[in-house]
Order: sequence, then structure tokens, then C-alpha cells
Amino acid sequence: MLRQDADQLRKLRDLIGCLRDSNAFYGPRLKSAGLDENLDRLERFSAELPVTTKTQLVEDQEANPPFGTNLTFPPDAYTRFHQTSGTTGRPLRWLDTEESWRAMLDCWQTVLRAAGVGAGDRALFAFSFGPFLGFWTAFEAATASSVLCLPGGGMTSLQRLHLLVDNEMTVLFCTPTYALRLADVARENQIDLGQSSVRRIIVAGEAGGSVPETRVRIERAWPGAAVFDHHGMTEVGPVTFENPTTPGFLHVIDEAYLTEVVDPETLEPVPDGQVGELLLTTLRRTGMPLLRYRTGDLVRRSTCSAEQLGRGETALEGGILGRCDDMLVIRGNNVYPSAIDAIIWQAQGVAEYRVDIHKQADAMPKLAVSVERDASVDDVRALADRVARRIESFLPMRVPVEVVEPGTLPRFEMKAQRWKIHDHDRTE
Repeated sequence: MLRQDADQLRKLRDLIGCLRDSNAFYGPRLKSAGLDENLDRLERFSAELPVTTKTQLVEDQEANPPFGTNLTFPPDAYTRFHQTSGTTGRPLRWLDTEESWRAMLDCWQTVLRAAGVGAGDRALFAFSFGPFLGFWTAFEAATASSVLCLPGGGMTSLQRLHLLVDNEMTVLFCTPTYALRLADVARENQIDLGQSSVRRIIVAGEAGGSVPETRVRIERAWPGAAVFDHHGMTEVGPVTFENPTTPGFLHVIDEAYLTEVVDPETLEPVPDGQVGELLLTTLRRTGMPLLRYRTGDLVRRSTCSAEQLGRGETALEGGILGRCDDMLVIRGNNVYPSAIDAIIWQAQGVAEYRVDIHKQADAMPKLAVSVERDASVDDVRALADRVARRIESFLPMRVPVEVVEPGTLPRFEMKAQRWKIHDHDRTE
């Protein structure tokens, strides 16, 4: 058994032993599966314990308000409250003990070390500091790493830019979309980002950080700064960090998470190199744990060796490739927003875009794309044709493309919502 597997098995045994008699949500499941602290193989855990879904957790919290039964300790042992953003349904409430919180801070310090962020850096956290987990853990982990941290909540984009420039910030934390939005605002207000001190932009919340086209756009907009990708979820915490020497690969923090990649339909493991859904088991966040949780994220476990990547942790090639519930079947092809994102951004002159999906029973979904032209673009027809040809070469199908004026489409601070579904069979 590999040392990594042995460490994960030891932690999983401890977790199971802790949950069997004290966690009302997982205790019965573990007993029914015949799993206890004497577990002999990780494979047995994956084969015998059913997956956990977000729907199950939502229903549990609705039936047992406000926090549900997935609590390993008495309620007064918890000191942190967060909830999911609710973009794909009702928000989930999530609690942490001090021990679980420290475990997440340890994970974020792993991310910071990989990104080369530490003492002497100054970091701006450009997000709202609401009840979703966001960069809360990153903020605390960075302060513990002797980084000067500035919260950017409750501010306009222009105010954040002045805060960043005036205080000579070296690190920016935000979503990929918001990094581009800040660059737009800087340009509108004659702020030269090439003169800023920012050398690292740590992004999360969207797949864009590992999409080469999005990375290039951000780094062009922020001269002298390099993009560093990361991903996590409120339910599980910070999960991955980018390979420092090989962009495009996200490494799982294996000491804190047991990873599985399965077929979204059959839930059977998929071979390395094939796309599947990411399942996670939180090995250290024991206060409100998750076992074999269906994240809904589509990933591809890399076939590259540790020697090739320079690191031994589980590697996800291309980062987060998309979401299971975002997938559309267009003329027999599986299409994910991240793929269209890359295609559209490759077409020069696009400042922002939106995809409208029209669904109707017994008919193939129809797509329509609106692209907002960059202010420097004069030939609107050429831009529309350029985008349409790129999409057609990928799907392949002809998609109508409309070019709209600068400033027409919405901008986003957190997760971008560029895809809008119109279900014409649904009655309001």
C-alpha cells in the first residue's frame, strides 16, 4: 500500500469510528454498510457505502431545521456558520467546530505555499464576505502566514482598485470573471494595471482559471501578474491547488480528501484519463463531514506520473471541466459551458457574452449567443461571423450570434451566470 493510501485509510478509520455513534446522519449509513474503524481497504469503503447527494442534505435540513442531523458534536461545539450560494437550489447551511476550521486553514496554507504567497505579501480579497464560504478561510490562512490582508467587502469595483493600487497590493483573490471586470473598470478610469504591484491573482469559483484562453485574457489585462487556480466548495472546503510549474493541472490536497472519479450515470469508477464526476470524502472536517459526496464537478484524473508533474498528489487535468447539471447534448455531442467559454474568448474583440438555451419537448435544444463587442471593434458583422464560425467548428452546427453594444451585458463579482435556459414547456 502506498504511503498516501495508508495515511488516508488511517484517517478514514478514525473518521468512521467518530461518526458511527455520534452522527445521526452518517451513523446509521455506516452501520448498514457494515463499516467500522477496522476498515481494511479504501476500495471496500467506496464499494459498500452509498454516495451522498446535495438533495439528501437539503431534505435532511428541511426535516430537521435549521442544521439537519449531520452534526458529529452537540450544537454548542460549533463556532462557524456558512451556507452555499444557492445558485443551484436551496442553500445548505454548514457549521464548523474550531478543529474543523483549523483543518480548512491548513488546506489553504497548502494552497498559499504552492502559489508562492507568504510573508511580505499584501493581499486584497475582492468579494462580499457574505455567509457563503468564499475566501473566508483564505483570509484567515493568509493572516496566519504573515500576509497583510485587506477585506474588499461592501465596496465598488473602482474603490477596490484604488485600495489595491494605493496600498501596493501584491496578491488579488477573486473569481476569474471579476478579475476581468476589475480590468475593465481600470481601463474606463485610466488606471494602468501594469504599474500596480500585483504579481499573483488567485482565482476560484469558476472553471476559468484552468481554461488557457481565460488565463491569457486575465494575464494580458494585468501585466506582470500570473494567474493561480484553486477550487473548493462550502460543503467540503478548499480542495485543490494549481501545479506551480505546470498550469492546467489542479492537485487535490490528499491529506484532507479522499477522491473518487465516477461515471455520473452508473456511479462506477472511470479509468484515469476519462471524464467523470468528482466524489469527495472529507477526512479532517469531522464536525459536519461528507462521505462520498457527489460534487457535481466533472474532472479528468491525469495519467501523468508524479515525476512528470513534479508532485505526487492526485492531479486533475484541465481543472474543473464543467458541471454535470450544465451539460447539454447538442447533435449527439456533450457540450459544457467551459468549452464554449474557451471558444468565444478566442475570438478577439469580445468583451462579454451570454448564451440563451431554448428547450422544448421532443426537440433538440437551440442555442443563441449574444456577444458584447469591445469598444475597439468597428466591424460588427465580422465579429459575429468570427464567433459563429468558431462555434460551428466545435459543435458542429450554426448558432445565431448577435453583437450588442459595449456595456450592454451584465458583469459579475462572483460566479458568472452567462448561460440562461428558456424552458418553453414549463408553465409559470
